[in-house]
This record gives sequence, C-alpha cells and structure tokens, in this order.
Amino acid sequence: MDSTGPDATSSELLEVEGVSVSLSGRRILDDVTFGVRAGEFTGLIGSNGAGKTTLLRVILGLQRPTAGRVLVLGAPRSHRNRSMGYVPQKIMLDPDMPLRARDLVALGIDGNRFGIPTPSRQRREAVDEMLHAVDAEGFGDARVGTLSGGEQQRVLIAHALIGRPQLLLLDEPLANLDLKSGQEVVTLLDRIAEEQHIGVLLSAHEMNPLLPVMDRIVYLAGGRAASGPTDQVVRDEVLSALYGYEVHVHTLHGRILVVAGPMEESGLPPDPSLKAV
Repeated sequence: MDSTGPDATSSELLEVEGVSVSLSGRRILDDVTFGVRAGEFTGLIGSNGAGKTTLLRVILGLQRPTAGRVLVLGAPRSHRNRSMGYVPQKIMLDPDMPLRARDLVALGIDGNRFGIPTPSRQRREAVDEMLHAVDAEGFGDARVGTLSGGEQQRVLIAHALIGRPQLLLLDEPLANLDLKSGQEVVTLLDRIAEEQHIGVLLSAHEMNPLLPVMDRIVYLAGGRAASGPTDQVVRDEVLSALYGYEVHVHTLHGRILVVAGPMEESGLPPDPSLKAV
C-alpha cells in the first residue's frame, strides 16, 4: 500500500518497488513501495514484528525479496555500494576495549580494505571532519566503550558518514536512549540531511520523536506499508486500510495516538502495535 501517489519520481536516491518477502511460508513484507529523496528525513515506523528489520535487510542486500526490487541511484544495488551508509542497532562495546572513538570512525575508511591502514594527514583530517559534523570532537580520544549511549550513537553515525554516502540507513538508533539524548540525535540527523544533502531513513517504534523533522513517513503494519507526507499517511482512513480494521488517530498533549476504535470506547488497546506512536 503506497500513498505517495504520482509525485514519486525517479530522482529518488532509494526506490523500493513492490517488495514482498516470505519466510518459511509466512509473508513478512507485502508489496511495499516507497522512495527516499536527497536532503529528506524519512521515518520507517512500526511495532515489533511489523517488518522493519527485514525491509532494511532487503535494502542492504542481505535478504533476497520474494518479489519486487530495490534501486539505488536508479540502478539495482551492488554488494559494494558505497552510496549507502548504515548504522546498526545498539551494539555492545566493552569499556576496556582499547579503541578510541576516532579509531571507530576511521574504520569507515579502512574497514573494507585488507592490511594495516597507513596513517596520513588526509585520513586524520577526514576523521576530525566527521567528528566535528556530529559534535563529537570533545570525546574523539575517549575509549568508545566508556561513552554514553547518545555519544556512541554520534560516533556510529560519523563512522557511517565518513565514506560520503548519499543515503544513510539507521536501525532503531533511538532505542535505549533517554528522551534528551534521543532528541539530540534526531536533531543532528536532520541537520546532516540538510547540510550534506543526503537521504536519511530511520527506523523506530514511535513516530512522535521524529515529528518535528520528518519529511515523509513509511508506516509498516503487518508487513504492509503506507508512505508519504506524515499528514497524508497518519489519518484514520489510511491507517484503517493498512491495519485491515478500524483505527483512529488522535492528538493528545502534542503526541499522536493511533488506537483501535473510538478513543472514548476503547482507550489504549492491549495490542502493543496500537499505542502512542
């Protein structure tokens, strides 16, 4: 299901066209179509089991779709496509690991090369530039395992950006962050998208932290997707069609709630996919 309509164009950095995935006889994704454009922030929103991680794996070339295709810069993606940067879900970093933040960022240059990297002024300047871009200069020489969750996210973003991608994918970067750190990361990514004119696709359980910066949304439910500007997608009729039963969108204290049935009758339902998102 796609609500982008006729304004979707081939100028998009990423085009997901009719992607379906079936695993062990179960349909995980069902005819998902959307695009990501340069300079735009796109939120990939859905609860656990909605298909977000599978969709990102398809985009990254780690999962073959049952049907459909993915185009990057108008062509089928290759396994060594340097036009995409990727920030995985939270990774555990040992505080005693003798790896500085700047060393982890530098792996974005050297990680796909054989041999020991040769120090150079150009390499140091590239790392310093990326640390500056994510406001991480102050802890560039700290052991990465001793950094806070928000600081580690900044370093991982710098690692993904140092290869100069045109598209940045992030898998649940706000998970395990407090509200302040999460909002700082969102604001940072919005600034990077605008300044570096790259497309950002960020997966999350909740849309509310992304509302101030999100240009477009891809809303997943049961493997199906609705996409487009947030105000065109997060509507009663669109989400009811997506879920396959009646849901209603309410605004409460500045937050968007998606609930089953009228608010006065149902309140917040037990289904965890239908709560404040």
